Amino acid sequence: MVVMQIKNAFIPVVMGLVMFYSCNEQQDTGGKVILYKNAKIWTGDSSNLSASCIAIRGESILYVGSNSDSIKADSVVDLQGRMIVPGFIDNHTHFLSGGYQLNAVDLRKAKTKNQFIAILNDYITANPGVTWIQGGDWDHEVWGGELPVKEWIDSITGNRPVFLSRYDGHMALANSAALKLAGIDKNTKSPDGGEIIKDTQSGEPGGVLKDDAMGLVYNKIPDPTSQQLDKLLQRATGHAHKNGVTQVHDMGSYGGWIDLETYRRAYTNQTLGIRIYSFVSLSTWQKLADYVKQNGKGDDLLRWGGLKGFVDGSLGSTTAWFYKPYLDAPKSTGLVLNDTNVLRKWILNASAEYLQVAVHAIGDRANDWLLTVFEEAKKINGKQSSRFRIEHAQHLSESAIPKFALLNVIPSMQPYHAIDDGRWAAKRLEDDRLKRTYAFKSLLDANAKLTFGSDWTLAPLTPLEGIYAAVTRKTLDDKNPDGWYPEEKITVEQALRCYTINNAYAGFQENKLGMLKAGMLADFVVLSDDLFSIPAEKIRDAKVLKTISNGKLVYNSNESKK
Repeated sequence: MVVMQIKNAFIPVVMGLVMFYSCNEQQDTGGKVILYKNAKIWTGDSSNLSASCIAIRGESILYVGSNSDSIKADSVVDLQGRMIVPGFIDNHTHFLSGGYQLNAVDLRKAKTKNQFIAILNDYITANPGVTWIQGGDWDHEVWGGELPVKEWIDSITGNRPVFLSRYDGHMALANSAALKLAGIDKNTKSPDGGEIIKDTQSGEPGGVLKDDAMGLVYNKIPDPTSQQLDKLLQRATGHAHKNGVTQVHDMGSYGGWIDLETYRRAYTNQTLGIRIYSFVSLSTWQKLADYVKQNGKGDDLLRWGGLKGFVDGSLGSTTAWFYKPYLDAPKSTGLVLNDTNVLRKWILNASAEYLQVAVHAIGDRANDWLLTVFEEAKKINGKQSSRFRIEHAQHLSESAIPKFALLNVIPSMQPYHAIDDGRWAAKRLEDDRLKRTYAFKSLLDANAKLTFGSDWTLAPLTPLEGIYAAVTRKTLDDKNPDGWYPEEKITVEQALRCYTINNAYAGFQENKLGMLKAGMLADFVVLSDDLFSIPAEKIRDAKVLKTISNGKLVYNSNESKK
């Protein structure tokens, strides 16, 4: 899915060679040994799966085992039976958008038209200095499926332009002021890969724009300053640490290059507090290839070399690409967001340059098409075609499932979407298509390297909620107590692997991160509860007590201080 709560436009950034600091230079720990003992540790290491203590020196793990008396430590932390797991890696975020959304208008709680208007009005009243009102994350399905229109909000927004995204990022509501700035009227045609929703009688735009049509408004929104971007990064980092996330694979909020520039600036200033694997737009594969030749691919703290593209839209916006029409939109099989011939060439060329390619695909036809292109790339480029990723891999044909492992394609999925979409997906698709939706267990049984994340801000940046979703598949409306298509539920351990070890593999870091083992980097999380012992329904209620990243305590909850 694509996030567009803030402007998502590609702006070329020419960056000179930056002097990089190693993790040791950035994090002066003095070489002291810290011992965490009396813990229930899930290491992720199959040769030493459980332990009771972990010792770290600097940014590295010194020891993991059960003999704490053998460790001469400079300081000792008694965890009194709390659980330790490797630091969570999120496979798909729009990180700077997340930092923005934390202080933007939040319409997720709007269950009716009146609530939608009231929440927006409260935000506008409280923020008189904000010139462009953005954010949103609304979901029209919760109030019955009626799309919002500009008339809902024109009376309270006046001349201040407003652009509010649906939570999946594939459509947004503009007020009249924003439409006017974008030059959108009854005579404006929908662009390829997008749609301007118009009144069926008057022909006037109703305010909702889908997929590539949103760019007509985003192109009019001023870019944030460097200082604003730096604040978004710090805000997002603190939120990630609070939720036990020690690394994000970031798919960009501004086409990727402005995002990468922001991360490199923080790195150079020694203020980058979270590991980031930064992806840029697939359309810029040549620019990235040249950039990597000049600058390499970064280090364990900040890396690049990945490209993010799109095949289709989303289920919620009826723009995902299917073989058959939607049940509630019988004239539509979705949208293709890029010319498939052009997209194919981008993938083949990027693969030949040893760049990792990650492409968004939601519908069954989109996934099948993409797997075919990945297979072609492997035949042409051989070893260069390494670890392709399909972002979301949401609705799969029966023949697609075994191909992930066969082609070493990584299904990069976000389990929270399953318990969210599961509330209303039957309006869009019949059972035959739905039974292979978010097919976690089927993919694991077929030996695919399934990875998990959030798609933040489209879903919460909370791995514990993601684990809960994957293990229970209980929809948010509580109407599926045994799980939505329960045959696709997985175990707690499988879900943990998808958030740790498998994600490290998806980012080429399996020898340094993803498990707790001597010699690996010291990223781990202390939890309030043993996820293996509590009822599955209670997993989302567990708390992150401490987050240790690169050997440093970056988050410590009030509960853990008691």
